[in-house]
Amino acid sequence: MNARERKPTVFIVDDDEAVRSSLRLLLKSLGMTAVAHGSAGEFLAAYDPEQPGCVILDVRMPGMSGLELQDELNRRGAIIPVVFITGHGDVPMAVEAMQHGAIDFLQKPFSDKDLTDRIRQALSLDLRNRALLGEKDRIQARLASLTTREMQVVRLVTLGESNKVIAGELGVSQRTVEIHRAHLMEKMGATSLAHLVRMTMIADMGTSTY
Repeated sequence: MNARERKPTVFIVDDDEAVRSSLRLLLKSLGMTAVAHGSAGEFLAAYDPEQPGCVILDVRMPGMSGLELQDELNRRGAIIPVVFITGHGDVPMAVEAMQHGAIDFLQKPFSDKDLTDRIRQALSLDLRNRALLGEKDRIQARLASLTTREMQVVRLVTLGESNKVIAGELGVSQRTVEIHRAHLMEKMGATSLAHLVRMTMIADMGTSTY
């Protein structure tokens, strides 16, 4: 089963068993799939980067802290969104968490609505990011199928250069440029110049954090 076919999972990582249980019951009552872990290490041992979802993460835990787990996920290139919860939050910790890509930072006690709103936001973001990564992979595969000359034409075309300028730049005839353009547009599956530009932008961009 690929990532698109998997049901999103909300991962709860908190050393407080009562918090884990109450959050798991809350999310279950809303029809969400939730899996609880009592430590950062336990979560990492089971972590599957292909599993869509989000992480509800306590900041202060024995061993690896929530912020340290966030750093480890970032080091691994994980795209799963993180929402922090804590009973001991302060402004510097919140700022650090947000700077490192957290969706939000909720201080206990928080309302069920505040948490579920953030979870829905995080799951929506994860869905968009995974769709973008899938599109990016497909575009990069198509770019890899182009010849060296076609790649040169792509670069100049997406900079807005005319066929005449491209021909002069590459030392070929305008007709040759036109042939290369037709071939690369077909290989890329691009329906217009604007579509081609968007594809090359996606191939170069990372994932969104908002």
